[in-house]
Amino acid sequence: MSTLTVLGTAAPYPQPDRPCSGYLLRAGGAEVWVDAGPGSLAELLRHTTLARLDAVWLSHLHLDHIGDLLNAYYALAYGELPPRPAPLPVYAPAALADRMAGFFAQPDGAFLADVLDLRPLHDGHELRIRDVLLTTRAVEHGTEAYALRAGSLVYSGDCAPCPALDDLAINADLLLCEANDPHPTPVHHTPTQAGELARRTHANRLVVTHVGPLLTPEAATSQASKAFGGLTTTAEVGATLTF
Repeated sequence: MSTLTVLGTAAPYPQPDRPCSGYLLRAGGAEVWVDAGPGSLAELLRHTTLARLDAVWLSHLHLDHIGDLLNAYYALAYGELPPRPAPLPVYAPAALADRMAGFFAQPDGAFLADVLDLRPLHDGHELRIRDVLLTTRAVEHGTEAYALRAGSLVYSGDCAPCPALDDLAINADLLLCEANDPHPTPVHHTPTQAGELARRTHANRLVVTHVGPLLTPEAATSQASKAFGGLTTTAEVGATLTF
């Protein structure tokens, strides 16, 4: 059985009891931290340890999806945690190294190498970790951004509707889709668009996440459900979903 534990869903800033985007994927014997928004590390540590993670996968470099990677670096470098057998692989847009270097006032990302192993994503990137295949597709978000498929789970990351996401999401058992904005934009799904995506790709279940402050998660889920016509739920922090 594969599972996805919800660590955070807020956008674009953390709220009380609701961190920003983060998920713990457990599939094929692997543990992968998917997006690392502010507040998600503390939730991750309720369920696993940084030493047990096989990888981190980051959809794009906006702060609400990567902020706690900085905290993970501090934890691994200075937190006196049990040592990892090797640096933690981090799959992300290539510019992550420069972002991290800028934050730490370093000339480049070489200082991370003993702790984090940064590995760039690209459209069509495929990665097998233990017995799970992670497939990455480039999506439309006004910046380099990716969606993820792991077995029958599909995660939209943040993006507007686009053909690449449709291709990735065909026949997903669990479609985890953001519904950030109440009105169509070039960078996000509306709840209705999330439901339409689930309907046209024949998803079995739709889970609505990353709802922005102009909507409530309940309202977004209701709108998405009407457009989908199938099983639609809200991503709740602490929930573990099976697929």
